[in-house]
Amino acid sequence: MSNTKKPSWKHRIHEIIYEADTRAGKFFDVILLIAILASILLVMLESVESFDAKYHNFLNISEWVITILFSLEYIFRIISIKKPLKYIFSFYGIIDLLSTIPKYLSLFFIGGHHLAALRALRLLRIFRILKLARYIGASNKLLIALKASRAKIAVFLFFVIILCVILGTVMYMVEGAENGFTSIPRSVYWAIVTLTTVGYGDIAPHTPLGQFIASIIMILGYGIIAIPTGIVSSEMTKTNDKKVHTNTQSCPSCLAENHKDGAEFCYKCGSKLN
Repeated sequence: MSNTKKPSWKHRIHEIIYEADTRAGKFFDVILLIAILASILLVMLESVESFDAKYHNFLNISEWVITILFSLEYIFRIISIKKPLKYIFSFYGIIDLLSTIPKYLSLFFIGGHHLAALRALRLLRIFRILKLARYIGASNKLLIALKASRAKIAVFLFFVIILCVILGTVMYMVEGAENGFTSIPRSVYWAIVTLTTVGYGDIAPHTPLGQFIASIIMILGYGIIAIPTGIVSSEMTKTNDKKVHTNTQSCPSCLAENHKDGAEFCYKCGSKLN
């Protein structure tokens, strides 16, 4: 007689929700992905007054269906793991909660004097777009690259701030208050806008020397964009070179992901994997 223990219902839910390698997990991810995209589209369409007035009932019913689906997902994610608080206070846990509560909270804000609160709650649903990060595999690589290059980027940004202060001070002396550079902070603001190639045009140099300096700053701006991109790209290349084959299995205790293929225990907390 076989002594194989039959998986519990919690184990089955965990397998479907947290593990995309299984057939059921892939199906669940596809359904949820469609729901996320549909919910974002609903939020956008609701903001078009003419469309909302014509199809208000349809939008409202659709929103409730999606909200209930997200609510069930949130509940199942909590009950299928050993340490629910770990998920509740995680990045994705907070995003999932923010994606779910607006429709329920709107039931308590009825009447014209609560119009601003209702509008804010509606806009809060746009946080659902962050749920997509869970399904974009490259996002993990980007986060790893950003984390690895944070010191270099911090030094670079510090240098940019110093450069903007120096250039702003120079322009304050060259142009003066008569040309709109009324103070050093305002001149630094102009330097930041020019260096980032935004160029609002609310302040502009009028003297030949000021225009020459502005031209140099604009050219420097392209380098300002390229350098951090190069730093992050370099780290992403290193990440790819060190790539280790992993699976989508999530630890039922700490929710750690990216375990090595064939791993039996979590690399982070040591708990036995399903």
